[in-house]
Amino acid sequence: MKVHITTYGCSANQASSEIMIASVRDLGYELVDEMDAEVVVINTCTVKYTTEQKILHKIEDLGAKGIDVVVTGCMPQVQLETILERNPDAHILGVNSIAKIGQVLRSIENSCKVGSRERVELITSEPEGFLKTAHSRFNPNIHICQISQGCDYSCAYCIVTIARGKLRSFDADSIVEDIRMAVDEGCREIWLTSQDNGQYGTDRDVLLPELLRRIVAIPGDFKIRVGMMNPFSVTPILDDLIEVFRSDKIYKIVHLPIQSASDNVLKKMNRYHSIEEANGIVFRLREAFPDLTLFTDIIVGFSSESDNDFNMTLEWVKTMKPDKVNISRYTPRPLTKALEYRNLDTRIVVERSNKLHKLCDTIKLDSKKKMIGWKGEVFISMDAKVKGVMARTASYKPVVLPEGSVSPGTSCNVEIYDTTAGYFLGRVLD
Repeated sequence: MKVHITTYGCSANQASSEIMIASVRDLGYELVDEMDAEVVVINTCTVKYTTEQKILHKIEDLGAKGIDVVVTGCMPQVQLETILERNPDAHILGVNSIAKIGQVLRSIENSCKVGSRERVELITSEPEGFLKTAHSRFNPNIHICQISQGCDYSCAYCIVTIARGKLRSFDADSIVEDIRMAVDEGCREIWLTSQDNGQYGTDRDVLLPELLRRIVAIPGDFKIRVGMMNPFSVTPILDDLIEVFRSDKIYKIVHLPIQSASDNVLKKMNRYHSIEEANGIVFRLREAFPDLTLFTDIIVGFSSESDNDFNMTLEWVKTMKPDKVNISRYTPRPLTKALEYRNLDTRIVVERSNKLHKLCDTIKLDSKKKMIGWKGEVFISMDAKVKGVMARTASYKPVVLPEGSVSPGTSCNVEIYDTTAGYFLGRVLD
C-alpha cells in the first residue's frame, strides 16, 4: 500500500509526523508523493482559520478522488463533525494516538482486500508513543523532542488547549533517554517542543530548569533550542532558568509570546500576565545574555482592540526590538471563549497587520545590518537549501556559509560579511 503523510502547524506536529513516517516505513508500507498515494495521512493544525479551510478542502478533494484519508493532529479533537461533513469516509487518528497509525493502515488494507470501506476512528485520552521511538527526521541532524502534551491555561482565543487537553508532562527520565538516543544516532541539534515549555513539570516533581540540567549533562557535542514559553509560565522559574541557560549547550534564544502590549487586551484575552511582567522577563534575560535573540507572537485585531491599544503594541516593538515577530490576524475559533466576542472590521485588522509587518521588517533589517563585521564561533546546524551550510551563533542567529569545508554538527569561527531578510552571510575564518 502506498502512503503519504503531509504536515501542518507546529514543531510538535512535525515530530509526530516523523514518528508516524518511521512507523509506516518499518511496517513495510511504501512512502510516496501525495499524487501517487493510495492513503494520505493529514496531520492537521487548527490555530488559524485559513489553514483550517485549506485542510478541509484537501480532505474533501482527496475523498472525492477515492483516496483513503486519515486525519490526525488537532482538528479531529475539536472539529470531527466538520471533517466528516466534508468527507464521511475519513479515518480518524486522535492527537494522542499517533503510535496507532499502523493499526489504522492495516484496517484500511484489510478493507481493501475484501472490497469494503469501513471507517476507522481511534481517539485516546492519554498520549502514548512520543518518546524513545524511531523517527524519520526531516533533517537528520535535528531531533525534535516533545516534552509534554496540553496546557493548564485557557486563553480566550486558543483552541489548542481544547484540542490537546490539560497538561500532561512526560517522564523526565524518558525525555533524557530519548535525547541521549538521538545524540547517539548523530543528531547535534535538539529542539524541545510542547504547547508551552515553561509549564513543564508543574504537574510532576521536575520543573523545566531541572529537566534542562539533566539534558545538558548528556555527553556529546550538541545544542539545545528551547521552544515557546509563555510569560506567565516563565515568571515562577525565571531565576533557575537563567542559571541553566548559562550552559554552552543551550542556545540563547527565547520565544516569549506577548500577543499584545495593552493590558486591556491581555485581560480580555485571559492571558494571565501584564505587559510589565513580560517586559521584566525580557530585561532580566537580556541582562544575563546581552546577545539574546527574542522571538514573540502578536495577535492583531483581537476583539475590542482600540487604536490606542494597537499603538501600544507598535511602541512596544519599537522599544523592545524583537528579532522576530509572528504576526497573526485574529480570527475566531470554534469552542473558544472569544467566539462570543464582537469582531473588528476586517479592513481595520488588515490595515493594522500591514502596519505592524512593515515596522517589524524595518527593525529587523536595521538590527541585522549592525551584525555585519561580527566575528565569532558558530555551530553548523544543517545543509543550506541552495549552497553551503546553515550555521547558528550562540544566540541562534542564522548564518549561511556558502563556501568552506565544514559539516553539520561541528563548530568554526566565521565573519559575517552581508545580510539578507532571512539570514546572514558569513565566511569561515582560518
